[in-house]
Amino acid sequence: MKIFTFPNHKSWLFGLLLTIVIGAVSSAQEDIITKVEVDTSSSNLNMDAVYNRPFLALKNTPVALGGYLEANSIYSSEDGVSEGLSFQARRLTIFMSATISNRIKFLSEMEFEDGTKEIGIEFAALDVALHPALNFRGGIIMNPIGAFNQNHDGPKWEFVERPDVAVNLLPATWSNAGFGIYGKTHKNNWILGYEMYLTNGFDNNIINNEDNKTFLPAAKNNDERFEESNNGKALFTGKIAIKNRNLGEIGFSYMGGVYNKFEEDGLILDQKRRVDVFAIDLKTTLKKTGTYIVGEVVFIKVDVPETFTQQYGTKQFGAFVDVVQPILKRNILNWKNATLNLAARLDYVDWNIGTFNETNTDIGDQLWAITPAISFRPSSQTVFRLNYRYQLQKDILNNPAAKTTAWLFGFSTYF
Repeated sequence: MKIFTFPNHKSWLFGLLLTIVIGAVSSAQEDIITKVEVDTSSSNLNMDAVYNRPFLALKNTPVALGGYLEANSIYSSEDGVSEGLSFQARRLTIFMSATISNRIKFLSEMEFEDGTKEIGIEFAALDVALHPALNFRGGIIMNPIGAFNQNHDGPKWEFVERPDVAVNLLPATWSNAGFGIYGKTHKNNWILGYEMYLTNGFDNNIINNEDNKTFLPAAKNNDERFEESNNGKALFTGKIAIKNRNLGEIGFSYMGGVYNKFEEDGLILDQKRRVDVFAIDLKTTLKKTGTYIVGEVVFIKVDVPETFTQQYGTKQFGAFVDVVQPILKRNILNWKNATLNLAARLDYVDWNIGTFNETNTDIGDQLWAITPAISFRPSSQTVFRLNYRYQLQKDILNNPAAKTTAWLFGFSTYF
């Protein structure tokens, strides 16, 4: 996500300095570095993902560092036309956390995308723990809509591409400046968690954009949402998650508010227009076979002005589901419990639910894709993945779908 972009002559310098700092820490003596392992306990929810990461902590200091790297190659074609093979430096993400004092913690997440083409702060928040069921959080907050938005780290997934519902229907790694509360409680095998935040949010870009359709990801182009609200109205995001240690986790989330600038200097420009997003997410592991299943369903409702054409959808829907099956788990070379997985993902997005007024025929603008995958994990923190993506996408008039196929090979690793 983009908050600020450095000019080219500063981008490489900033990246170089950061690399030097990380290298210095990495080369320090082992006796002054403590590795903070990922907490894989069954009491974790998706909401814990921001802290559920491996860190390197310097002894006698409150600061810990971590991050992950993603790189891959891609060979794709659309309707039989290919641009050949390309290599991609997708992202380098840096985590920094600190325990400031008892009950007060800080965590930040900075991302460098496409070789510093974009540099952004995705998360930078202060947490104050008042009680396990009541904690305060403020700063740059990752809105907890669905599950992927918070739990998006590349090494956790068997697929090179992120789910379409998370990047082409919702804004990927969507975060804003704001405040809120969160907490969780448990009894026996049941865990209940919640989050509630008020933040800045969407603007007119979701209907005034170069895609010429209702497109929530276009809101990420507005960097000013970290400085001020577009219209003086807060965006509310709330989530309730329920987990059974033996069955899995299900989450219900909502995000909504006024998106348009309806008033300026006391002059009424338009009526207040809302965007409302509802999401359900689910993850479980079948204990008998070790099969891991994770998915998310999203429904969006947008109040589009009547002066806009029907290509701007007022209702949108999307979903994805991943199924991951371990087929081999053993010690390989010096890797303990290295794992080979077979996986498959199904993506579906409909940017415009409804029918044309004139003909009563279905409006198009849909995408569906299936991605089989093979992944190898020498450890839980590193994954090598080979994907084949088959995608069909229809335009608004429901013309024959454009067919896109792609081979993707790459890796993602925490460090």
